[in-house]
Amino acid sequence: MSFSRSSSRLAGQCLRQQCRQFSATPGARAANVKSLGVIGAGQMGLGIALVAAQRAKVPVRLIDNSQASLDKGLKFADKLLEKDVAKQRITQDEATEARSRLTSSTKIEDLNDVDFVIEAVPEIPDLKFKIFSQLAQICPSHTILATNTSSIPITKIAASTTKDATDLSAASRVVSTHFMNPVPIQKGVEIITALQTSAETLETAIEFCKRMGKIPSTSADTPGFLANRILMPYINEAIICLETGIGTKEDIDSIMKNGTNVPMGPLTLADFIGLDTCLAIMKVLHTETGDSKYRPSVLLGKMVDAGWLGKKSGKGFYDY
Repeated sequence: MSFSRSSSRLAGQCLRQQCRQFSATPGARAANVKSLGVIGAGQMGLGIALVAAQRAKVPVRLIDNSQASLDKGLKFADKLLEKDVAKQRITQDEATEARSRLTSSTKIEDLNDVDFVIEAVPEIPDLKFKIFSQLAQICPSHTILATNTSSIPITKIAASTTKDATDLSAASRVVSTHFMNPVPIQKGVEIITALQTSAETLETAIEFCKRMGKIPSTSADTPGFLANRILMPYINEAIICLETGIGTKEDIDSIMKNGTNVPMGPLTLADFIGLDTCLAIMKVLHTETGDSKYRPSVLLGKMVDAGWLGKKSGKGFYDY
C-alpha cells in the first residue's frame, strides 16, 4: 500500500476530527487503566514496562516468547533501579515497589485481563499483524491495543485485528504509542491514529502516556510519522557523506554536535538506535512514498549484512 497525498490528507482530517472530540471529553476512561501488558522484552519493551511501573504505578505484565530475553530484561531493570537509588533519584522503597509491579510470562494468553497493551517487537510487519490478530481474540473488549512501531502503517495493523472490514470493535481500539529511545530518559512519545481509531482510544492513549510522565505529540498515519520522517533521512544523509568520503565519522559527528548543538552526532545516534532499525525505517519510507530521496545508503545495508548493528552488537560506526 502506498500513501498518496489524498490519503495523507484524509488521515490528517481524521486525526484533527478525533483531536477535537478528544478535547471535549478530557480524562474519560484513561484513569480506568489499572493494568498494562507489554509485548517484547528488548530495550524498548523493557523501558516502557519499567517507566509504567515507576511513574504510572500500574502492574505490568511483560511478555516475550523467550524466557532468556525476559530474564535478561528484568535483570537490566534491576540494574536501572539500583542506579536510580545510588544516584538518589528514588528511594529503595520506591525501587522495591516499582520492581514488584513487574511480572513476566512467555504466553501472550496471559494478557487476557489487562486494560492496555503496548507491543514493542521488531519492525517485522507480519509479526505485528499476527500479534494484533491474537490480541483481538485474547484481550477484553475494552482493552486499548497499542503498537510502538516506528514505521509500519497503523491502519494496516488495525486491519489485522478483524477478518470482517465492517467489524471495527477491535480495530477502533488500535493506536500507536511510539516511545523514544531510551524510554526512561526521553520525554517524547508520538501518538498515531489509524483510520479506524476511535476518539476514545486516542484520548485514553494520550492520557495514559501523560500518567507515565511523557509529553505526547500527535501525528497522522503517514510513512515515518513525524519523528522518523525527519530524523532518518538526516541519519541516512550522514551515512552517505561517510560512504562518499566527504568526511570522516568523527568529523561528521563533531560538526553536527558542535555546530548545530545536537546532543550526539548522527552516526553515534544511528549506533544507539540500531543500524538494522534505521535500515528498516528507510526501506519503509522509500517503498511507501516511492520517493528516491529516501533510498537507504548502500553502506548502511552492507553494515547490517555484516552484523554491525551498533551498540547492541558491540560494533557499528564505532566499537563498543
